[in-house]
Amino acid sequence: MIFVSLIRKTNIYLHLRAINTLNGTLFTLFDTLMKSDFVKYLTISEDDSNWGLFLNVAGTVTILPEKKYPPENHPSEYYFDWEEGRILNEFQINYITDGEGILETRHGIFELKKGAVFLTFPEVWHRYKPLAKTGWTENFIGFNGEIATKIIATPHFPQQAPVFYFGIKEELLDTYLKVFDLVKKEKPGFQQIASGMIIKLLGYLISFEKQKGFSGKRIEQVIETIRFEIRQNLASDFDLNTLAQKHNVSYSYFRKMFKKYTGVSPGQYHLQLRIMRAKELLVSTEKSVKEISYELGFQSIFYFSNLFKKKTGTTPSNFRNKNLLE
Repeated sequence: MIFVSLIRKTNIYLHLRAINTLNGTLFTLFDTLMKSDFVKYLTISEDDSNWGLFLNVAGTVTILPEKKYPPENHPSEYYFDWEEGRILNEFQINYITDGEGILETRHGIFELKKGAVFLTFPEVWHRYKPLAKTGWTENFIGFNGEIATKIIATPHFPQQAPVFYFGIKEELLDTYLKVFDLVKKEKPGFQQIASGMIIKLLGYLISFEKQKGFSGKRIEQVIETIRFEIRQNLASDFDLNTLAQKHNVSYSYFRKMFKKYTGVSPGQYHLQLRIMRAKELLVSTEKSVKEISYELGFQSIFYFSNLFKKKTGTTPSNFRNKNLLE
C-alpha cells in the first residue's frame, strides 16, 4: 500500500513523498515542476563577510533540450563561453535533478547524470553544460568565506574528484529549497541561517559518501549490533576478535569496516564511550575517582587517570573540580 503525502507546494516546486509499506522500504520522490526559473544574486555586508560563510548566488534553472547554455540572461561575472570556460572567485555546489551533462576541469572530464552533485572551486578553471539531447535542471548555490574554505580544504572534497553520485535525495533537495526560500525573502539575518544550511548540505555529501560502502550489506548490521553491545556493557573488557567471530566475520575486515563506518577503531570507540561516561559520573555523582574507575572496568585508578588525562588533557580530579565550580 502506498501513502502519498503532499509536503509542500510553492510556485517553484511540488514536493511529494511516497512510502511503500509492503516491503518496508522508503521511497522518496521529488518532482520539481518549474513554472519559472529562479536565480538571485546577493549583496554581501561586512557583517556577512565576517561571519565566515556567505552566499553570493542561489537558484534553479531548467535548460530544455537543444537550447543554448548558458542562457543569454546570465550576468557577466557568471557568463562563460564553452571554448574558454571560466574561473569564479567562489565555491559552487550544483545538484542536477533532471537530465544529463558534462563537467570539465583541469583534472579531467566528468559525466553528470540525474542525481549528480558537483563542486567548483575558486580560481579554478572549469566548464559544464547539459547534453543537447536531454537538457537538465540544475540547482546551485554559490558561496565563499573563511569557514567555507576551511571545510572544503578537508580531504572530503578533492578537486580531482568533484562529482558525487547519490541520485535524488530528499535531504539534499529539501536543503536547496530552504536556502531558496531564505534568499527570496532576504529577511535580516538570512545569510547567517543560510550559511548553516550550506554546512548541513556539505555534511550530507560526506555522510552519503561514507554510507555508500554499507547500504544493504550485512556488515552494517554487524557493526550496529556490536556498537549496541559495547554501549550496553561499557565496563566489560571486550575481546573484539571473539565478537567478530561470533558474527562470522574476520576481525581484520570487521575492524577496517568499523573504522570506515564510525571514524574510529572498535577499541577507540569503546574507550571514548568509557571516558564520556566517566566525565558524566565525575560531574553528576559524588563517587570517588577510584569507584568510577572500577565501575567502568579499568584495571586500576592509576591506569584510568593516565588514560583520562591523555584523552582530555586534565586529570579526573581537576576535571571534576573545574566543572563543579562552573
